[in-house]
Amino acid sequence: MSSEHDTATNAPREVSTFDIAQIMHAIPHRYPFLLVDRVVELVKNDSCIGIKNVTINENFFQGHFPTMPVMPGVLIIECMAQTAAVLVVETLGPEWAGKLVYFMTVDNAKFRKPVVPGDQMRVHVKKERQRGNIWKFSAEAKVDGKVVAEATYAAMILDR
Repeated sequence: MSSEHDTATNAPREVSTFDIAQIMHAIPHRYPFLLVDRVVELVKNDSCIGIKNVTINENFFQGHFPTMPVMPGVLIIECMAQTAAVLVVETLGPEWAGKLVYFMTVDNAKFRKPVVPGDQMRVHVKKERQRGNIWKFSAEAKVDGKVVAEATYAAMILDR
């Protein structure tokens, strides 16, 4: 954990990173559907940056598309949601680890450029608001600093 300063208030804020074991503790997703490989920056109750290393070994490339492998847009959106789920669990505390976070809405999804094997996708998630167990986020997926996809979405965390 490191400390940065909030640009608006100049107050210190904690910035965390998470390896794959910590991500697997926070969210219930597993192979072949765990899409976040690492979290390189997380500011509780604010934002998160997750990494997805895209390789030709991904099972979806067998059919999407064999002669021109492209990561499906819905999986890019799912990667955004999983990154947000890590942010939610870390914000709420350890008792929320492993809880399910469900999509409620996906709005304004735009896909700007294909994501292909060899790309490292950085998913930037920003919390827009929270009311009870419902959270709203905006997200951008970037490859080499260029936006490849973006969306806003709402999710609900369930205490099951």
